[in-house]
Amino acid sequence: MNCYYIIGLRVDHRHANALNLQKTLTEYGCNIKLRVGLHETGEDFCSDDGVIMLQACGDQATIDKMAAAFNALEGVSAKVMDLN
Repeated sequence: MNCYYIIGLRVDHRHANALNLQKTLTEYGCNIKLRVGLHETGEDFCSDDGVIMLQACGDQATIDKMAAAFNALEGVSAKVMDLN
């Protein structure tokens, strides 16, 4: 199984879109080796937008299907980088 795919997710309105995004992340959980989430935060501020980086494993068809599933979600934009 190839594990040299990076999927970047831009998430707008995290609070409103988190439930559907989490369902999709769980659906592809066996293909996700690493997940890192980033958003701006401070003492009195927490951004409602953020970025998630995934290291994904699988064949090209599975990775394409995963990216399409993320892009189908409201407020989510996914891009794939193939490092294989």
